[in-house]
Amino acid sequence: MGETDGVPKDAKYLFRLYMARKQYKEAAKTAVIIAREEQSAGNYRNAHDVLFNMYQELINNKIAIPWEMSNNLMVLHSYTLARLHVRRGDHLRGARMLLRVANNISKFPSHVVPILTSTVIECHRSGLKNSAFTYAAMLMRAEYRKDIDEKYKKKIEAIVRKPQRTEENEKSSRCPYCTNEVPESELYCAQCKNSLPYCIATGYHIVPNDLTACPICKFPATKSEFLKLVEDGVVCPMCVETVAPSDIKSLNPNQLIRGNEEKEEPMDDDENDDDETRPLTSSSASRDGSSRMSKI
Repeated sequence: MGETDGVPKDAKYLFRLYMARKQYKEAAKTAVIIAREEQSAGNYRNAHDVLFNMYQELINNKIAIPWEMSNNLMVLHSYTLARLHVRRGDHLRGARMLLRVANNISKFPSHVVPILTSTVIECHRSGLKNSAFTYAAMLMRAEYRKDIDEKYKKKIEAIVRKPQRTEENEKSSRCPYCTNEVPESELYCAQCKNSLPYCIATGYHIVPNDLTACPICKFPATKSEFLKLVEDGVVCPMCVETVAPSDIKSLNPNQLIRGNEEKEEPMDDDENDDDETRPLTSSSASRDGSSRMSKI
């Protein structure tokens, strides 16, 4: 950084400066850079928190959300949900979120092999045999094969040697903006051309007849699924705050607080834990999500 005077500047310093001056658009571009660096280093919770908090600042100040920020937060949140679903024994949802992450694996350079390994194991366990084969074959590439955990290597090799291509079509649910049926984990409606908000509890797109929002962060959720988490003592997966079940109210799509997102064009740079290294099929401790703006 240092485009105007040629002098390199620390992104975190610039971020604090822009925030102090209430230059939120510039701060947002810098937050994306900081989050990208944290994500590349494998600090996914930190990256998630940076983007989430900047997102909230932009919403509060009625500023359009950069597409890259919104998309990166969605991918990072999908990773968070994958871990949560697997920990709770919901392997199909875990597999769906891992497939979304695996489709963006270049954003996770520090943990490519563990994430792809988890994707194979969870897909195979959930009956998504063709998806399991696809990523098992990817893991057999020379650059990845040597790094596969010995605990899973034989199973992955067996999936490649004896491929099973059967895989049922994903269940569909209604688009929140039209009558079209959309696959549950798809976040775009081909009929009304809308990007679909995702449920912060499941990662699937929201549905119009079972809708709520976190009373603290205001991100949307499927009411029945969010209520299950909260009643089990799980914090909001997005803002990591404790929510009282009595505060979860039904909403309709028109009541959602939506950021006015910019076009789907990544910003140019000029404009713009140990536990996490293991496959998700291993035991994993929950994160407290204490990283916040103050850590930047």
